[in-house]
Order: sequence, then C-alpha cells, then structure tokens
Amino acid sequence: MAKPRTKQPLRTVQIYCSACRTLLYKYRKGGKGSLVKCFVERISEDHTTTPCECPECKQVFARETLIRGTPAHKIIGGKVRVK
Repeated sequence: MAKPRTKQPLRTVQIYCSACRTLLYKYRKGGKGSLVKCFVERISEDHTTTPCECPECKQVFARETLIRGTPAHKIIGGKVRVK
C-alpha cells in the first residue's frame, strides 16, 4: 500500500467536539471529502490532553490506529464538527 503524501496540504481546518463545541485540533486536510481519519503528522495544533478524548466533556471522538503504516486517528461518525 502507498504511504500518504509527504508534502503537507495547504488547507487548514478546525475540528470541534460536537457535544460541547471545544476546539480539538487544527488539521492540514487534503481533498474535498468528509473527515474520516486524521494522520498524526498533519495535526498542526493539538488541544487535547489525552489522545482521542475531548478535554471538556471527556467524550471519546476517535480511535488510534495505523493506516498504511502511519499513525492516525480514525474519527467516530457524528462526534466532531469541521469548520
């Protein structure tokens, strides 16, 4: 399987918790589709204290996994909002 592109995308999106509207990440997203996974190397600002858990409401919004050999967070549907 191919690795994700080494050149970082230019577009930055903000990822919020859908329950309490807390800012979780600033993420360099590529493509036009919905947010399914976040590669750890593309997270530009991380506002969480424990991985994949909202610091305010303690809701788990993702699962840690390896995708194509690269660490990533697989987003659980409906748990985050992207702006």
